[in-house]
Amino acid sequence: MNATEFTVRGRRFVRGERTVVMGILNVTPDSFSGDGRLSPSDAIERAAAQYAAGADIIDIGGESTRPGHVQIPIAEEIERVVPVIRAVRERFADWPISIDTYKPEVARAALAAGADCINSIWGASDELIALAVESGATLAIMHNRKKIYEGEIVEEVLRALGADARRARERGVPAERIVLDPGIGFGKTPDQNIAVLAGLERLVALGYPTLLGTSRKSTLGKLAGRVRPDDRIFATAATTALAVRAGIDIVRVHDVAATRDVVAVSDAIVRNWRPLHWTE
Repeated sequence: MNATEFTVRGRRFVRGERTVVMGILNVTPDSFSGDGRLSPSDAIERAAAQYAAGADIIDIGGESTRPGHVQIPIAEEIERVVPVIRAVRERFADWPISIDTYKPEVARAALAAGADCINSIWGASDELIALAVESGATLAIMHNRKKIYEGEIVEEVLRALGADARRARERGVPAERIVLDPGIGFGKTPDQNIAVLAGLERLVALGYPTLLGTSRKSTLGKLAGRVRPDDRIFATAATTALAVRAGIDIVRVHDVAATRDVVAVSDAIVRNWRPLHWTE
């Protein structure tokens, strides 16, 4: 299996050409990073700032996934995300939007409001796969477990994501619309997170587009001695550069401007990328 490109809202991304930046836009009051926004007007300005800073995709989420979070009702999640997606879509007609949800009802409402991708932290349910087939949306599948996995974590991530991807393909989702995310910080110990990051090349070798979300995660805080999530920009940058080296296609981040600098330099070195109008 080797998908060489993927397309979102008519934008064609060639794998290995450059790293795609996905900006995080939380419309929750309890985001772990303290950057949640509930007002559509505030969210639009945040989206505009992220696009201006170089985000290729905006990922909008209405339910916190921080440790100890409380699941909110489907109707409440829809009420949070749909007005924001609709408003962002009206202002930015051509820019890709992702909905960060594992709930089929929320995903369907988000796609109807203008989203292009479904980003599920709980893998690929039958309902989400069917919705991706029906709508033509890209489906990002993340590895997650309710309990810490006690075996060899890299093998578990590869096995689980490979199985989900095969199931999605068998049911009609093209390989270029299946994105695999190893789920850093979800159902894993800090040492397991580090092991997964050290094994990213093996994830890339599965042949599907890949996504990595390490932004401001607690493992990075433990390593760098940074308690506050917004003090972990440099630690996140380190994992971003290593992700580019491993061949990861998309990085999901809070700090878009800083990440654009990291991937610009990393892509130039690793992927022979150059900015427009580059001259020696």
